[in-house]
Amino acid sequence: MPKEQKQVRELQEGSYVMMEDSPCKINAYSTAKPGKHGSAKARVEGKGVFDDKKRSLSQPVDAKVWVPIIERKQGQIVSVTDDDAQIMDLETYQTFTMRIPEDEDLSPDDEIEYLEYEGQRKII
Repeated sequence: MPKEQKQVRELQEGSYVMMEDSPCKINAYSTAKPGKHGSAKARVEGKGVFDDKKRSLSQPVDAKVWVPIIERKQGQIVSVTDDDAQIMDLETYQTFTMRIPEDEDLSPDDEIEYLEYEGQRKII
């Protein structure tokens, strides 16, 4: 599995973290200073990269969390049928089918950028 461990204090807004076994992009990060009997706590709020669900995480800043290594790749549209597009990866020339986001208007020969993590893909 392409992921690594980092301390919570090393996370930043805009980076990725695993929450509930799903890769999420961090939207908000805040810390609470240490109290009389404990360490500083961090609250991380994120949105699922592939399922768009909101998730949150509250842990001590020195706790370790998993950070997914999400690859950003280039592709070219081969054909479009209804809500799906057949895409060819520009590095490996592998073809696969992906769902087109509702706000995108794609046509054959368009070049796109997509995210890939453990067989999941999403057009960005």
